[in-house]
Amino acid sequence: MKKRFVLPALAMVGVGIYGARRSILARLLKLPPPRNGVGVERNIPVPMPDGVHLLTDHYYPKASGDYPTILIRTPYGRGREGSLGTGYPLAELPAQRFAERGYHVVVQGARGCLDSEGTFSPHIHEAPDGEATVAWIVQQPWFNGLLGTWGPSYLGYTQWATASSAPASLKAMVPMITSAENFTTTHPEGAFGLETRLRWSQSMHLQNRTHPLPLADVLRERIAGDTEQRLQAAFNHLPLVDADIAATGEPVPIYRAILTHDQTGDPFWTARDHSGSVAGVRAAVHLIGGWYDYYLRGLLRDYAVLRDAGREPHLTVGPWYHAQAEGMLTGLRAGVTWFDAHLRGDSGRLRPEPVRLYVMGAEEWRTFDAYPPPARERRYYLQAGARLSPDPPPTGSPADHYRYDPADPTPTVGGALLAMQGAGPQDNRSLEARPDVLCYTTPPLDRAIEVIGPVRLELYVHSSLAHTDFAGRLCDVAPDGRSTNLCDGLVRVKPGRGGAQPDGSLRLEIDLWATAHRFQRGHRLRLQVSSGSHPRWSRNLGTGEPLTTGVRMAVAEQTIYHDEAHPSALVLPVVSG
Repeated sequence: MKKRFVLPALAMVGVGIYGARRSILARLLKLPPPRNGVGVERNIPVPMPDGVHLLTDHYYPKASGDYPTILIRTPYGRGREGSLGTGYPLAELPAQRFAERGYHVVVQGARGCLDSEGTFSPHIHEAPDGEATVAWIVQQPWFNGLLGTWGPSYLGYTQWATASSAPASLKAMVPMITSAENFTTTHPEGAFGLETRLRWSQSMHLQNRTHPLPLADVLRERIAGDTEQRLQAAFNHLPLVDADIAATGEPVPIYRAILTHDQTGDPFWTARDHSGSVAGVRAAVHLIGGWYDYYLRGLLRDYAVLRDAGREPHLTVGPWYHAQAEGMLTGLRAGVTWFDAHLRGDSGRLRPEPVRLYVMGAEEWRTFDAYPPPARERRYYLQAGARLSPDPPPTGSPADHYRYDPADPTPTVGGALLAMQGAGPQDNRSLEARPDVLCYTTPPLDRAIEVIGPVRLELYVHSSLAHTDFAGRLCDVAPDGRSTNLCDGLVRVKPGRGGAQPDGSLRLEIDLWATAHRFQRGHRLRLQVSSGSHPRWSRNLGTGEPLTTGVRMAVAEQTIYHDEAHPSALVLPVVSG
């Protein structure tokens, strides 16, 4: 008799859970409770000035009232086109969350991506297409005159591109893990960001190739395909201009375009550079980044430009790499708070200090009035015997040597990668065991040292080759020997680059990017010195051949000096300890 009631009871539980799904999801995502239901109008063809139509979804509150609008422009899918890419987590999921808290949300597919018309050419159309989309929004009967923009990575770049035309209705922005320009990320210090750019190009190629296919074929490609194996082989392929064929089986125009335009000041990049308009942005901006994100330098530069222009941006930097889910969720929560404050006038949840940084090692968040916080510069000098010390090196300290062979390039272990696995903080002991990596380490600390801000390396070197690289990496060595990477950087040496010294050596200043970390008592500071980090940065072949077509390789004999006349030093911004 009782069995007759089991299925109806389960059905009622299911209905109850479905009805409460928005509230349950809000608790899981640590968001304020939803205020209303959500309706969606999909596949709206928004016209661009050249006649191309970009398909757009409009999410709206199912409630009467006057609501602000949030714009999300994305090349990765809007969430319901049948793609198995990132359309849902980067577009539909946040759009639903914003809309159920009282916002119109416009999600638009970028030109030439998935169902939108036109041809995708990275970064070049985002300013005019964004401007035209804002003009379309302004004409909608539901628009109340208040506009915000949100999104990570390329979605963040589209925000800066849209803001470059200074639309009066744009009041708030949340650019995440992004920058207003892309040249310095694509070609850092004269190298090429091989891992990030080839991986991204392969992903975009796969997205556009598989989108029209039946779902079963897409699943087979995504699950049983050999995309990662092909990519790993492509990282070692020469010449670089053909690495796209190794990764995908055919040329990828977007990869070749960003690879071959490798000179600063190239019109290809200046047409895509919106950093010059950042100072003029009047919208309230909250920048969100990660200590292991490859856009970190650009994001911090955009923050500094806004500060210098008299703006009051907020900044949040967490312990994340580029594709880390927690960073995305933090950006979603911050977006709700930011838009409530600047589009709805509800500033009760805004923090009083505009800068919030996660201090690794201490494993806690700190707030500050500005970035970087006040710090005193402290030098740790490289010494004989693989030591690192605050004491200057003595006269006659013997130099160290290593051999760099581009046929067996020093590999990347952790750090600022696009990969979902292996990025961020990793154990570096296998890397440090290589003969082409020098390590300089302090004794165990008798008190904690806290470092927050930009880190740099002053290095005196000599190479047997005129074309070579030198790289540095800061690590925290725990009492059990685990060496964890914090930040790093590289400089590509060619004739005329570096400070020539009377004895023929070079003085190099290497930007090791930035970090926020507490080296706990009993831990040790370690500096790695090498000549590469492949494939994060394309390996230097040592022959001076063009980046795109070079295939010949030469071995470099490297010398690192650390004596009174060559005081090589790690320079840290110490805030305490």
